[in-house]
Amino acid sequence: MKKRMNVHTLVMLSVLIAMEIILSRFLSIAAWNVKIGFSFVPIVIAAVAYGPLAGGLVGGVADLAGALLFPIGAYFPGFTLTALLTGIIYGLFLYKRQTLIRISGAVAINQLILSLLLNTLWISILYGAEFGPLLTTRIFQCAILIPVQLIVIGSITKVIKVYLTKRVKV
Repeated sequence: MKKRMNVHTLVMLSVLIAMEIILSRFLSIAAWNVKIGFSFVPIVIAAVAYGPLAGGLVGGVADLAGALLFPIGAYFPGFTLTALLTGIIYGLFLYKRQTLIRISGAVAINQLILSLLLNTLWISILYGAEFGPLLTTRIFQCAILIPVQLIVIGSITKVIKVYLTKRVKV
């Protein structure tokens, strides 16, 4: 990441952070315990194009900036940690190699461990709700997002690969 950190990279990461904030805060279906949307797309783009640190940076900074600029509820740093880890996981799995198995692994870890377990724990702590019943209601979110993410990430990684190939040749 150090050798690729230039003005172009900073501008691209800034645009991706802004996109994530818009997709997360304004273009998602959200209730107090469930959120369905496409806010993962800018994080995946950063992770695929620039690596795990960039993916984590986009996820973490976007969550923090979105919470400060457009608060939905009380700020809770656990969600920022989850957003940071989400970008890192996508980067570890998808930077330089995107296969169906790697995409499936990244989606499975992000949805089943980070979203379903970790975010459910944060919601439970934040709102004082029981973990078990909350977990069962959040399974619905994962059941919807897993196939959506598999399809969308599979599609956008092909587009990103073409873009990166053309950019390198120029």
